[in-house]
Amino acid sequence: MTDDESRLKAQPADVAAASVADQLRERISRGELPPGIPLRDAALATDLGVSRNTLREAVRLLVHEGLAVHQLYKGAAVKQLEVTDVHDIYAARRCFELRAVEESVYATEQALDGLELRVAKAEQEAAAGRWSEVGTWSLGFHRAVVHLLGSARLDRFFDTIVAQLRLAFAEFPREPEFQVQWVPRDREVCDLLRSGHRADAAAALRQYLDDSEREVVDMVRAAAAARQH
Repeated sequence: MTDDESRLKAQPADVAAASVADQLRERISRGELPPGIPLRDAALATDLGVSRNTLREAVRLLVHEGLAVHQLYKGAAVKQLEVTDVHDIYAARRCFELRAVEESVYATEQALDGLELRVAKAEQEAAAGRWSEVGTWSLGFHRAVVHLLGSARLDRFFDTIVAQLRLAFAEFPREPEFQVQWVPRDREVCDLLRSGHRADAAAALRQYLDDSEREVVDMVRAAAAARQH
């Protein structure tokens, strides 16, 4: 048994379930649990070193967050997003990310340095052709944007938004073509923020979100139509 598994077993049931939900959410954010994949009690409980009851409670939390669904006679699975989900996600992104840009004058140097770290990582992964990792670091950059607000509660809420975004990105059949366009645009927003050009950063980010939403909506709609045939 690993140290992490020992700590989970020693925690109260609700705390352990929340910790397992955090781990599953992070796997979704990294693209390791794609849309539609079953969340099987026995296999995941064994993998995470927890009881099946704890795993079921963790999945219930993910269902509440819109990351999983219960299927009649089939159990739980990672959610496949609909177009209405995408519009809702991007409405939330605009509220969080654009406000973070506006308030970035109050951000710590450490938080601003976090932007550079994540963009640089995305650029490195793009140069190496590791496109799934590019997506992870790009999403990490947008997490870092929200982190500029300095609120742990908002950070945690946005973690769910990021995981939902990764489910939408998974619908793209040619990930390199989708991911490659965002790396220089992340760089643009990063450099504008770090140089104090907040109005220009906000304009660039707003256009980024508009363009991204259109692409994701088109792909989610196409994927839904393909599943019906």
